[in-house]
Amino acid sequence: MAIAALILATDWETIGNSVFNFAKIGPMFPGIFVTGLVNTLIYTFLGFIVGLSGGLLLALMKLSSFPLYRWIATGYIEFFRGIPALLVFIAFGYGVPLAFGVSWNVTVIVMISLGMVASAYIAETLRAGLQAVPKGQMEAARSLGMPQWRAMVTIVIPQAFKIVLPPLTNEIILLTKDSSLIYVLGLTASQYELTKFGRDGISSLGAGLTPLLVAGAFYLVITIPLSLLARKFESRSARTKR
Repeated sequence: MAIAALILATDWETIGNSVFNFAKIGPMFPGIFVTGLVNTLIYTFLGFIVGLSGGLLLALMKLSSFPLYRWIATGYIEFFRGIPALLVFIAFGYGVPLAFGVSWNVTVIVMISLGMVASAYIAETLRAGLQAVPKGQMEAARSLGMPQWRAMVTIVIPQAFKIVLPPLTNEIILLTKDSSLIYVLGLTASQYELTKFGRDGISSLGAGLTPLLVAGAFYLVITIPLSLLARKFESRSARTKR
């Protein structure tokens, strides 16, 4: 009864005008939102490439027998996992340029900021994957006369990547959402990502929450397939272990 009363008391016309007013976003849809979708994908891809490269290096450093490498990797990982990603964006978007008098392209700022944060998380994921590879694999390669670095590159690392595919896919999802933090930077229209378009649409079009609803739908277009892919990797990994 309470639910029925709530439905009857709801002003559906106001909700329709404030949340589902798709007619007013005509000037932004689909062209401008598609630009935001493409930029979001580009920022995510660049951040992931930097994060994966840095994460692999940090994971190898943390597993190194040389104490200094382990300390550096541990310090980096704990630092960037412990601070908000927003602070990293502000630091590289405003702090570093003002402190050192440098001028960076927005794409470079996003790539570095996302990549540095992602590398800390990916490093721990890859470290777990490297440790999950049976030690006998390395010992067998070494007994055949293969150098340690070559055994690591050709045998251990490829197997580790297969193990950590599901969490790496989830990391891409997190990076996709973290790319929205670019809103703190001064952007031109061609550099906007989905969240920025959704936010600006609220004030410029008078369409209520509709621009944000559309931006959220575009994010789901990216993240839902990635979630399904992660589940597929998890199922395949579970079958392999049986």
